[in-house]
This record gives sequence, structure tokens and C-alpha cells, in this order.
Amino acid sequence: MYVKELWRFPVKSMRGEQLQTAELTDDGVAGDRRIHVRGMRGVLTARTRYGMLGLAATTAPDGQVLINGAPWDGPESAAAIRAVAGPDAEAVRYAGPERFDVLNLLVATDGAIAELSHRNGRRLRPNIVLGDVPGLAERAWPGRVLRIGEVVIGILKLRARCIVTTLDPDTVEQDLDVLREIHRDYDGRFALDCWVATPGTIRVGDRAEIIDADLPAPRPGGWIVGAPYTVA
Repeated sequence: MYVKELWRFPVKSMRGEQLQTAELTDDGVAGDRRIHVRGMRGVLTARTRYGMLGLAATTAPDGQVLINGAPWDGPESAAAIRAVAGPDAEAVRYAGPERFDVLNLLVATDGAIAELSHRNGRRLRPNIVLGDVPGLAERAWPGRVLRIGEVVIGILKLRARCIVTTLDPDTVEQDLDVLREIHRDYDGRFALDCWVATPGTIRVGDRAEIIDADLPAPRPGGWIVGAPYTVA
């Protein structure tokens, strides 16, 4: 088993960037979801503003977050965001843990992705995709530990999936059969909610293994805590 793909999403609910190397911190992939889009009623996501997935978020060599190649806080990005998320939408910087839906790392496997009729794993928005994993082996991993070199990752549970999986990551066209299949065949859950227990740097091609170990409980994020972070 090895690290097949690495992904970072500099802006929540926008298209992400593929990496060859990722720094894993106790706050997930360094630079992940540090910007989000906010409206008058709270945080706006692709669950209700599908067009947000059509905007590409990347990180410049100097660390600046770009939206469709322009600075995230500049006029071009502001106009692009309003066009897909509404006239009151704006990008803001935010580093609180609740910017993640559940935990700060999502892990998927090539074997499980191959089991889906719609095999584009980018619909799942994983941070890490593991290769050479047989079939649905990942479904037996919650409660265990993923180790990649010196990096230790706790596996909490299978991720409950939402409407975003129905959106093609390139065209943003919707296919509701994707989510129907996940609910019908996989109890509505796919890929793994994880957290970084021991930080470090990982690279595409690194060897990975599943082990048994006791880890401290993860710091929760997202909507499962009563934080002042309303999603519209």
C-alpha cells in the first residue's frame, strides 16, 4: 500500500490542487481550507452553491491563495465568487477547526473508488488517496491507525456523504445517481474521517500501512461542535 495521490483545498468548496508532497500538521494538510466563502447568513458551500466547485483554488509559490489564478482577496476573485455564490458572498480567511466538516483529513483508497460505478474519486474530495488497496478494505479500518513513515494518522469512521458527490468536479454537472448508489450500496458512507496524530511530511509513492495502536481522541471540528460557524 502506498500514497497514490495528495490533495489540498485552499478554499473550502472550491476545486483543489494536486500535490506531490504534503506537510501534515495537527491541523491537517498545511494550507488546507484556510479561506472560505461567507454570506449574510453564514458560510456558503457547494452543497447549495454548486458553482463554487467550478472555481479553481491553488497556492502560489509564495503561499498566496489564488482563485482561478488571481489573488483570493482581489477584485477578480470577488467578482467570480459573487457570480456563483450570490451578491453578498465574500471570501474570508479563517483558521478555526470548524472549517472542516468533521475532522481535518479525509482518506480514500483506490480499491473502494474502483467499486463505485462513478469512479472519479475527486468527487469524494480526499486529501490522501492510498493505492494498491483491495476492494472495500477501507471499511474495516475505523478505529485503527494509518502510518506513513513517521506520520501517524488516526481513523475515526467512514464519512457520511452529501450532495457534493453528485457534482462532476470538472463540469459541475449533477448526477444524483452517484449519491443514490452510495446510500443504496454503502450505507451513505464512503472514505474515511481521519486526523493527524503525529505530524510530518509525506510524498506520493511513500509506503503506507494499517496498524493497531492507541491514540488520544481527535479534536472535533465542523458542525459536530457548537461553534459559532453557521453554514448556509
